[in-house]
Amino acid sequence: MNTARDIMHPGAECIGENDTLESAARMMRQLRVGALPICGNDDRLHGIITDRDIVVRCVAEGGDPRTMTAREMAQGTPIWVDVDADQDEVLRLMESNKIRRLPVMEEQRIVGMISEADLAVHLDEHRMHQFAESIYSAQPNS
Repeated sequence: MNTARDIMHPGAECIGENDTLESAARMMRQLRVGALPICGNDDRLHGIITDRDIVVRCVAEGGDPRTMTAREMAQGTPIWVDVDADQDEVLRLMESNKIRRLPVMEEQRIVGMISEADLAVHLDEHRMHQFAESIYSAQPNS
């Protein structure tokens, strides 16, 4: 059975918690990704920011992405998975938390990210359909 290490896209780059949302957006464009882990000065995971967060929780609410920081977007305790967790644990975490991106950690450091696209490569069609149904059914904040 696949582990998180097998499924993940390695080498996730973090946005610093004190960096602006404008910097995060530029970094997303440069890396061609829709989400970035937020890391603190302690090099630890503090959350995830998505392109949608920037639009919905900053711009649409009248915020200024040039001054609002990634720290202000980090909410609650970040959900993550250990690099050696099996595929079932990865899916359980993503489905139960209704998240589409999952940081992968090894020895308290982020080593990769798992996205829907990564799952699509590793899951059979039936299991991928189940995952999509669980994530998108009645999800108020996608």
